[in-house]
Amino acid sequence: MDLDAFDELLTPRGQRALAEAVELVGTDPVAAATRLRKTYDAALTSAALTQAGLRERARAKFGEDAGRMYFTPHGLEQSTRTEVAEHRARRLTAETRADAPPHGPDAPPHRLGVADAPPHGLDAPLHRLGVADAPPHGPDAPPHGLGRGLRVVDACCGVGGDFLALARAGCTVAAVDTDPLTVAVARANADALGLADRVTVSVGDAAEVRPEEYDVLFADPARRTSRGRTFDPMAYSPPWPVVLDLVSRASRACVKVAPGIPYEFIPGGAEAEWVSYKGEVKEAALWTGQEGAAGRRATLLPGGHTLTATGAEAAVGPVGRYVYEPDGAAIRAHLVGEVSEIVNGRLLDPMIAYITGDAPIDTPWAARYEVEDVLPFSGKKLRAALRERQVGNVTIKKRGSAVDIERLRSDLRLNGEKSATIILTRIIDKPSVIICDTSPPA
Repeated sequence: MDLDAFDELLTPRGQRALAEAVELVGTDPVAAATRLRKTYDAALTSAALTQAGLRERARAKFGEDAGRMYFTPHGLEQSTRTEVAEHRARRLTAETRADAPPHGPDAPPHRLGVADAPPHGLDAPLHRLGVADAPPHGPDAPPHGLGRGLRVVDACCGVGGDFLALARAGCTVAAVDTDPLTVAVARANADALGLADRVTVSVGDAAEVRPEEYDVLFADPARRTSRGRTFDPMAYSPPWPVVLDLVSRASRACVKVAPGIPYEFIPGGAEAEWVSYKGEVKEAALWTGQEGAAGRRATLLPGGHTLTATGAEAAVGPVGRYVYEPDGAAIRAHLVGEVSEIVNGRLLDPMIAYITGDAPIDTPWAARYEVEDVLPFSGKKLRAALRERQVGNVTIKKRGSAVDIERLRSDLRLNGEKSATIILTRIIDKPSVIICDTSPPA
């Protein structure tokens, strides 16, 4: 899908094509294309079917909003899940700076160096980022929520998942992206969700953003190259030195990064927060200029639980009645000691994030398994033990083990009515298997 095809998709004719394409999602793709081609040309047919498919995929991240939004494949891949974006927006708007400069009509313009910027609606020409024509932000402005008057510059906005949450929280957002198609998609999303009066989207280079002229910098550098996803911050777009320069000039900043970011790339004085959604680590964010920065933080969504570093160190000891598996956000944030303290536990091995304890303590920070047996690892002995317990279905977890899980599952050749969780790990440097929770299936 190119820019011309997307622009046509926004016309009344394009909207009819898109509505028809949405109805065809899940049907045979050749038949769907053939049907649309009876009415529409090849470019519009392709754009409508692509957009309909992306909307269907986007529901996992954007819920009902996905049915009104627009996407590019890369933009959807990088987009923040709505619940995570809303969490960040709440954090950013919780501390509106008391010393921020005036935001009303009499305040000086705050922009990226573009005077007399043209209108920013869907019909406006693409241009570099400016917010001179943004709505008033002073005391007479309409209330928009917690972030009323907070000015945010989104330096790598993509299709807009993050600025939508910020605008809904009451912020006024000036957003920029290098790709004209992505900018057009982001503008369309702001308009489709009724937020165009709070968001300005323009084509521009993040390196030219002047974060010192805004209350907050938000940045989500692209983490994909022509070869696919990259885990090296130096290969981000913009690259890490540019991101750090922007952060260094911002009063407050939030930078979205991959969960596996090496600790040496985290700037001094920044808080690193890892976010888990329903037990799966989604991303990390680096915060600067925030009051009460914790150094390392883990957050669980949708519950909103937060854990910060206290310096707790977990002891190492023998297997108890229970094994606790810390949430991935706590592991990434190096907060296993803090989780161990919560469950009054100890580590099975000093280098592995499995905790054991003697009491059944409920916590959102760890899954708990009741231990039935502990064996030195041997496929033959494990198979015999599971057959003796009439286990026909196993959930296999591992940490610190080189065993191929799928091959092991095949080799076990189980046949029984019960289920079990088995944990492959090291216990004081010895390869071991822990059998947990054998019971009839629910």
